[in-house]
Amino acid sequence: MTEGGGAVTDMLARARDVAAQIDKGFDRLLAVPDDARARLYEAMRHAAIGGGKRLRPLLVQAACDLFHISRESALRVGLAIECIHVYSLIHDDLPAMDDDDMRRGKPTVHKAFDEATAILAGDCLHDLAFEVLADEETHPDPFVRIELVKALATCSGPAGMAGGQMMDLEAERTRFDLATVTRLQNLKTGALICFCVEAAAIMARLPQEARTGLHGYARDIGLAFQIADDLLDVEGDAALAGKALGKDAAAGKETFVSLLGVEAARERAHMLVDQAKDHLRTHGAEADLLRAIADYIVERDR
Repeated sequence: MTEGGGAVTDMLARARDVAAQIDKGFDRLLAVPDDARARLYEAMRHAAIGGGKRLRPLLVQAACDLFHISRESALRVGLAIECIHVYSLIHDDLPAMDDDDMRRGKPTVHKAFDEATAILAGDCLHDLAFEVLADEETHPDPFVRIELVKALATCSGPAGMAGGQMMDLEAERTRFDLATVTRLQNLKTGALICFCVEAAAIMARLPQEARTGLHGYARDIGLAFQIADDLLDVEGDAALAGKALGKDAAAGKETFVSLLGVEAARERAHMLVDQAKDHLRTHGAEADLLRAIADYIVERDR
């Protein structure tokens, strides 16, 4: 790794701890009731607990390290964004969308249960995200909580992730150039990654003018993450990824790899990581986890 094996080893240990805490949070949040809703909760648990990189909650923790925000607040925000992320995966896997059979090494929710249950499971995880953010356990200041709610709603809606998903559907029918693919991925993937960092700035009550570097870091690693995903879709191992690969090419979608070529795409991803870390130049050791995450994004194998 470019920043040394020790930093990445420490990051992976932190990631495992965050993942375990997120699983515990979902276990509490999604306790199965003894009534006719049980199947719905079981479907949500199937999608939410176990598997996944938990990169987004880790990013929240790393950004919160900059401002000495409590681990509990960071964890609850991470749980909220995982609710949004998992809901999007459930819906994205449906036959009307990407029609996938496997996710995180196990059957997708509509395969393990049924399509109607999968739709409701996604809907409910979406709603739970805002329930978690609005709770005073997340942050004592109601103005901070409402800003978190607004920011996540913006990043997950038509001006963010869902808008990017619509563009992704259109990509099957329309040839996109590099600028359009970049815009698509800034929305579909990048918006939620940006929220992870923005959430820390919100909880730290950082003025807008002081957030520029963090926004630049998040934008650059968001694009680097997607380029790495495009490379894995071409070069990766489906068993490690826990999902089908090569589907974008089969659907005729333009990607960073199809537009730039493998080597140029890889070079661009590394350039974006270097830019992202440069945005952190005014920070010291408290930003080491953010730097290690940036390196990991382009070196991962899944």
